[in-house]
Amino acid sequence: MNNVLYMAWRYLRFHWGKSVTLVASISLILAIPAGLQVVVEQGGEMLTARAASTPLLIGAKGSAVDLTLSALYFRPPRLERIPYFEVSSFNEKGVNSVIPLHLRFSVGRHRFVGTTVDYFEFRGLTLAEGRGIARLGECVLGSRVAAALGVGVGGYVLSSSGSAFDVAGSFPLKMPVVGILAPHGTADDDAVFGDVKTAWIIEGLAHGHRDITQVNPDDGGVLRREEDNVVANSSVLSYVEITDENIDSFHFHGDPASFPIDAAIVVPRDLKEGILLRGRYQESDRQVQLLVPSEIIDELLATMFSIRDYVVLASGGVGLAALATAILVFVLSIRLRRREIETIRRIGGARQRLNAILAAEILLVLVAGTLFAVCSTLLLNRSAGVLIRLVAG
Repeated sequence: MNNVLYMAWRYLRFHWGKSVTLVASISLILAIPAGLQVVVEQGGEMLTARAASTPLLIGAKGSAVDLTLSALYFRPPRLERIPYFEVSSFNEKGVNSVIPLHLRFSVGRHRFVGTTVDYFEFRGLTLAEGRGIARLGECVLGSRVAAALGVGVGGYVLSSSGSAFDVAGSFPLKMPVVGILAPHGTADDDAVFGDVKTAWIIEGLAHGHRDITQVNPDDGGVLRREEDNVVANSSVLSYVEITDENIDSFHFHGDPASFPIDAAIVVPRDLKEGILLRGRYQESDRQVQLLVPSEIIDELLATMFSIRDYVVLASGGVGLAALATAILVFVLSIRLRRREIETIRRIGGARQRLNAILAAEILLVLVAGTLFAVCSTLLLNRSAGVLIRLVAG
């Protein structure tokens, strides 16, 4: 038996190009359906776990999927925005907490989440170093954000500015990093967190200015002085950093209750209260919707699983074609080796031994292809979470 395997191995090694092609084909035939199953199942588990821990979401009427994905996974929001008084109105309805989410800005490629300190307790987020948010302008980084930006506690990050067509006055804000979150394996690792009022400052709904009575006229910031009045020009710009010296100068323009947010997490006291709230909003003619994230994710997963089934079916057809091609390669290989086989017979090689060598060659290729498929599936199973977050992020 050892001699048979040795002869088969030597042949496959000599014709390594053909052997590698056959092993790769068999590996793909087996690995693609298995790998797809792993990715879909782990992706479904990740989606379901985060959605199941979020009782209710409120946002503008429109696509429930867009609202759920932006609120849970910090995808760029596509729906209209809702005023903050939609959040404060819940205080009269006996819910445990309502957590606003402002998602319009980013820090580099990472979403800036304007929220409240209740969010950290709700998600069970803990700090690896530093402290939590204590005042305007401060931020806390998710673990992967800190690693990607190379910024630690005591450093600074700069928010994104508004678009070139933004006439509302949004501007980049230099924010001190006061804390780094411990890794949690969720979308929170890829986000930058600050107070919702800090997001409004970035949006231009609040400003801080220099004391223009102290501005040197030679600097060009003052147009004229009239007794106790000082007239300044547009060169007196808003601050881009909130410090101990200027924090008192920041003030909001308008009623904060009318300021926009993108969504809010609603935590009712119990299941009954949640059902009652949903009933009130379904019957309401306001331009807001209250939804259960787990129901939306379940519908999304049902679509994912149906697509997976079609892909598996298609890959099965491709696999059969590849298998037929592999069989054809083996058959043609044997036909091309007819003179070689005839020579072995003439020098005393038994027919059974020749058949055993050919069968061993096929067996070695099948075993090698199966081992590679199993190893790649196990590797994918360990890294699927990271790959899903990279693709999603």
